[in-house]
Amino acid sequence: MSDFTEVLKNRRSANKFMQGVEIPQKDLEEIFNLVKYAPSAFNLQHTHYIVVKDPELKEKVYEAANKQYKVRTASAVIVVLGNPDAYKDAAVLNEGLLNLGVLSKQEYDMTVESTLAFYEERGETFRREDAIRNASLSAMQLMLIAKDHGWDTCPINGFDPEALSKALALPEAYVPVMLVTIGKEDTSSFRPRGYRKPVAEFVKFI
Repeated sequence: MSDFTEVLKNRRSANKFMQGVEIPQKDLEEIFNLVKYAPSAFNLQHTHYIVVKDPELKEKVYEAANKQYKVRTASAVIVVLGNPDAYKDAAVLNEGLLNLGVLSKQEYDMTVESTLAFYEERGETFRREDAIRNASLSAMQLMLIAKDHGWDTCPINGFDPEALSKALALPEAYVPVMLVTIGKEDTSSFRPRGYRKPVAEFVKFI
């Protein structure tokens, strides 16, 4: 069994964390230096993160997250944001390939124009949904990388987006997609993993 398979099977949603465990800045930076390789549509990198470690701010997130205990006990709470306007950065994000000669000026212009057209034609709802899609891909990668670095996580969708935005002064343009708590799991009340459907129940081969 590969190391990746071990990480995949051992990653669980931690509902209770050991209190008082500080996550080093070095660990967070190593994790995010790998998170940046997550896939994103047109390489627009829609995802933005806010890592909340400050006790007072974490308490505000705890309130916005319906007072979930795992938020209060986690070493940090990571706010996952999606940017519906990420497509507007297409020119900047492709400049490196142009400067390296990977893209000709004509290819660069076509790439930028087609990306802008793709998102503008599909409208606001699509752009919001795509921001959430891409941020979710990035967040899953974050949780696997964190586990590989010895940290446990739990994704949370039970929170008040307006209260969270107000508490952290989030940019209005960004969509709060989820929270991810991170820390060392308290296994004193450890439960077996929940039932997983067999492949035949959720996959159809045609």
